[in-house]
Amino acid sequence: MNYNNPVIKGFYPDPSVCKVGDTYYLVCSSFQFFPGVPLFESKDLINWTQIGHCLTRTSQVQLATVSSSGGVFAPTIRHNNGRFYMTTTNDTTRQNFYVWTDDIYGEWSDPVYVDQGGIDPDLYFEDGKAFFMSNGTDEHGVGGIIQCEIDIETGRKLTPGRVIWSGTGGRYLESPHLYKINGTYYLMASEGGTEYGHMVTYARGDSPSGPFEAYPHNPVLTNRNLGGYELQGAGHGDLVQDDRGNWWMLHLGFRQIGRWLTYHHLGREVFLTPVTFGEDGWFTAGQDGTTLTSFETDRIPDAVVQQEKTVYTFENTDWNLDWCYLRHPDPEQYELASNKVTLKGTDITLDTPLSPTFIGLRQRDFNAVITCDVTLTDGEAGITLYMDENHHYDLAFRKVGNEYKVARRLNVGDIKSVESEESIGTSNHATLIIRASAERYAFLFNSDGKNVVLGTAQTRYLSSEVAGGFTGVLIGLYANGKGSAATFTNFKCEYH
Repeated sequence: MNYNNPVIKGFYPDPSVCKVGDTYYLVCSSFQFFPGVPLFESKDLINWTQIGHCLTRTSQVQLATVSSSGGVFAPTIRHNNGRFYMTTTNDTTRQNFYVWTDDIYGEWSDPVYVDQGGIDPDLYFEDGKAFFMSNGTDEHGVGGIIQCEIDIETGRKLTPGRVIWSGTGGRYLESPHLYKINGTYYLMASEGGTEYGHMVTYARGDSPSGPFEAYPHNPVLTNRNLGGYELQGAGHGDLVQDDRGNWWMLHLGFRQIGRWLTYHHLGREVFLTPVTFGEDGWFTAGQDGTTLTSFETDRIPDAVVQQEKTVYTFENTDWNLDWCYLRHPDPEQYELASNKVTLKGTDITLDTPLSPTFIGLRQRDFNAVITCDVTLTDGEAGITLYMDENHHYDLAFRKVGNEYKVARRLNVGDIKSVESEESIGTSNHATLIIRASAERYAFLFNSDGKNVVLGTAQTRYLSSEVAGGFTGVLIGLYANGKGSAATFTNFKCEYH
């Protein structure tokens, strides 16, 4: 059969995967968004369904004052003795911790902290022992992949952290994962930074603590130096074996907006790449060490059909799964129903690194039409295309004096500009419309049955190359202005 990449579209970076029985479970980074660490399941590796989040309570993670692209970094999910563990980093507080659950569909525990620095932590279990790894420096200031043994009940270190591998010389050695395969220990990591130079490297050894010998042909997977190719940034992978004995890598990558346009704004997404072990025990990945937009493979039965959801509405999404908030929201500002949402504004705006009244969906593809009816009492409400507090485009519906206006506002760095604005008189209802393509967003509204075009804006100014950071664009509904309220109905985001 033929499957297409990415297998999970939109801002779902840093995937980690484990398999329990006939089901695969996958987690991703969430940074300043809440709930934290989206959780997915799959039976076939290409069709993924979100089933929850690992961090759903404010007691589990401090996000109130984190900066954009701070907060929850790369997680790892593992299963041992009937229990699931998810370990991650709050990069803002510089704390590594893990949570656990005995019911993958239920709540996760409060955090168990590990007194080891670095980011991208990993857990490895063997013979009743639990090994904890992260990147960073050991007690002697030596940098690399650091490993210690911990008491899994308390997180207490049982051995000092020590460097077990220093990588191949690429910058930003990160995302370590340890496996025992056919009696050999494999340590996989990423180097080069999670940008165009990203790559997966690995080494192997005879014990979980090394010494490790690097794969002679590292990197095993990278799309670097592929100018003109849509898929870039391949790295940060995790291995999993299917029921047929085949090995796969789930990893991040991103799609640039055009063949020669080196910008990406959808965020880092989840890709699936086949892995093959040779007779010498070394493994290779993808096609000549690269990942592709599609793979033809006999590893997945032809009866499996890759499904893709192309229409998102209030009715066919789940407020607790598909939607997210900025940092810790005030529940009193949100009234969520099956077919509408009412948002109550505050003095906190989208331009501040706090928690404005905002609820958003990740943008999952380049080409889309987004529509929503908005009824406004006072203040301002609308649809925002949100990368961070300094980079977002707003289709704003607002009350000015005794009349209502719809504006196209562009926020790029220090430049905050209302580029166009039209009055609709005393009507407090409007249909807001955004048409998205790879290179541009178009902003419109409908009043009294007539579409009014407010203009366009280039997607590149919401890209990671301009904004920086590690997130992607969210399609957000928002309100601001103390005492204001807005009701959103008939929301629809249709990809084509």
